[in-house]
Amino acid sequence: MRYKIILSYDGSDFCGWQMQSDAKTIQECLQGALSTLLKEEIAVTGAGRTDSKVNAINYTAHFETSVPDLEAAGFGYKINAILPHGIKVHGIVPAEPEFHARFDARQREYKYFIHRKKDPFMGRYSYLYTFPIDVGAMNEAAALLLGKHDFSCFEKVGSDNKTSICTVSKAVWETYTPDHVRVMGYPGEEGDYLVFTIRADRFLRNMVRAVVGSLLEIGRGRHEVSWMERLVEGGSRSDAGESVPGNALFLTKVEY
Repeated sequence: MRYKIILSYDGSDFCGWQMQSDAKTIQECLQGALSTLLKEEIAVTGAGRTDSKVNAINYTAHFETSVPDLEAAGFGYKINAILPHGIKVHGIVPAEPEFHARFDARQREYKYFIHRKKDPFMGRYSYLYTFPIDVGAMNEAAALLLGKHDFSCFEKVGSDNKTSICTVSKAVWETYTPDHVRVMGYPGEEGDYLVFTIRADRFLRNMVRAVVGSLLEIGRGRHEVSWMERLVEGGSRSDAGESVPGNALFLTKVEY
């Protein structure tokens, strides 16, 4: 029987989603926990790969088992009890036999967080970027990502994707106020905290981190807004900006 599993994870202690022979990954831990509880070898297929240190909220995966009813007997409690602290399963529900967590996904959304001043409470999930930046120029450049394009200039070298074409439906920078500022009175000012949201039908390996790095280059004034257009029209990975750290990136939504 096929099941859909919804989980969230803190990627800090993991080398991404996908199984690796010499590193700890989310997929490895989840498969190990399911196999232990169900007493059979379980293979889990996720909605997509996330890079090392990247986090996810309400991530979707699927697996098959001969056990007919996982909703009974407190299975959710049991699996969370043996999973590492950084992984939380929210629910396991029966899925249609043909459901596929990766290929059935229609939209995915990522958010990248940066803070503009040193903040002892932000370093784990946000990127400290203190250079002066023009957020307006960054949003002008982000708008050039919208639509269907070949995004190979932001793709990790050596990736094995059949195509580098993606359709981006949202790409925008916004200010926000984190909880420790809003609730606990930590001294913060408007513009100290920024979040970049990008939504597309699919993403390439390293794509979001390379996009953010390139947009920050434009924000610093190292490139004009038009540089983004040239990158998308025919740039290579070496032409684009450097990738930003993975710890500040969250996969926040997968739509089916």
